[in-house]
Amino acid sequence: MVRVVVNTIYSIGYSGFSIDDFLAALKKHNVAAVIDVRSRPFSSYFSNYDKGALEPVLKKRGVFYRNYAREFGAQQDDRRYYSAEGYLDFERFAKARPFLEGVDKLRAGMERDYTFALMCAEKRPIDCHRAILVSHAFFDLGYNVIHLMPNGEMVTQAELNGQLLEKYYPDRNQLTLFDEPTDDASLLKLAYRRRNAEIGHRMTEENE
Repeated sequence: MVRVVVNTIYSIGYSGFSIDDFLAALKKHNVAAVIDVRSRPFSSYFSNYDKGALEPVLKKRGVFYRNYAREFGAQQDDRRYYSAEGYLDFERFAKARPFLEGVDKLRAGMERDYTFALMCAEKRPIDCHRAILVSHAFFDLGYNVIHLMPNGEMVTQAELNGQLLEKYYPDRNQLTLFDEPTDDASLLKLAYRRRNAEIGHRMTEENE
């Protein structure tokens, strides 16, 4: 069972939910504000989650909507945040002013007892920057992060960390002394980097 503690932040991928189930999940966990981390707050397949459609629906239920494309979006215009291979470097962007400003705003809100849910499209947290970038940062700051899944299931960021280790280093307990690193903390850092390289937005000439 997931234990909900003070300073919990939620994460939800709307592609796994009907709009009614999405709203029910927010209500169940007393979410006061949805933080849309999409760089473009529109969907080609799920029109209920377009900003123009979602914001008034949330407002009627007393839930605030905020788009944090600048602060937490996966597609950034500044090339300084991209790796030599051309994808958004999550570690680098997590140290950038826009990202840190976003973190500070949510931390201030949580100090006033607001409960937030980070929202993006992908159903599985491991496939989305909201978990590999944004939730990761809050978890490292000591917050309890819970990813809301369909059918009432929940995955914590700690459990996601375990998934990443199993995905990239399933034989980590068999590493020899000649393999570095061997501890889970170091391997987890590498696992996040590997996932970043796989899912990070890549800047093309069209984006410039």
